[in-house]
Amino acid sequence: MKLKLAFISFAILVTTILAGCEPLLVLNPKGPQAETTANVIWLSIFTMAVIVIVVITLLIIMIFKYRASKQSEDYEPPHIEGNPIVEGLIIGIPVLIVIFLSIVSVKSTYEVESVPKGYEDQEPMVIYAASSNWKWHFSYPEQEIETLNYVILPTDRPVEFRLYSYGPITSFWIPQLAGQKYAMADMVTKINIVADVPGDYPGRNANFSGKGFAKNTFTATALSPDEFDKWVEEIHSTAEALTEEKFEQLLEPGHLGQMTFTGTHLEFNPAPEGEHAGHHHGDSSDDMEHENHESHEHNNQQDVDSHEDHSNH
Repeated sequence: MKLKLAFISFAILVTTILAGCEPLLVLNPKGPQAETTANVIWLSIFTMAVIVIVVITLLIIMIFKYRASKQSEDYEPPHIEGNPIVEGLIIGIPVLIVIFLSIVSVKSTYEVESVPKGYEDQEPMVIYAASSNWKWHFSYPEQEIETLNYVILPTDRPVEFRLYSYGPITSFWIPQLAGQKYAMADMVTKINIVADVPGDYPGRNANFSGKGFAKNTFTATALSPDEFDKWVEEIHSTAEALTEEKFEQLLEPGHLGQMTFTGTHLEFNPAPEGEHAGHHHGDSSDDMEHENHESHEHNNQQDVDSHEDHSNH
């Protein structure tokens, strides 16, 4: 009776705790990229559950079948050789599981890193997402709009987010639309997203970046293409222009609400890509050859000057 009451109390406690948890947004995808991720998670959970159930079942069987109480006190186990079939299963099954999960992981990684199937022929809309302490700045170069702590997306159109940071490394994450991707200070990383269903989806910085990290969040809203065009027109008729002075104020550490501007900070403070990259990430081979050629010419000129000085002496 006591054991039954303890089990019921434990079940009630677990149910109460789980009721206060946030829903698992990664398992409620609203786009093809997030759906791929969710499928991999479910497959991994199922695979691990099968392994755990089989191992625990075998453990219980072995403990019960070969328990010491069944044998006489003078019992001595016979000498037996290893069984190649059992040993092969013990080694082979884990190897096959690892190979299977590796193939799934590599395949899904390539899928989520590229434009989703069915959208390859569409030109992606580019949005720059820059983080600062502790805000998110979204720049639309095509629409000439900038938003703070919220981003509007058109449904059924690929969106290419270009990520970077004005502070420590952060991680851009909209669980229902895509996985995480790092945003760094001296280079631009990219993530492709498509929203299938209109709605509001929470996003956040998933990488600890200081005391304001917990509130470093934003909202991604997916609208139909017509509603998105109306939103763009409305912003251009109502929002104030973003100036360099205003942008410098926005970069100061702290938390702010949602804001909207016309124009983007890319005009006076470009993203760290191409010629503006901190370490020239992604330089083309032609640029590298040009730099090497200039360096070679500079070294040759130094050798000539040194030879002339030596001759004069």
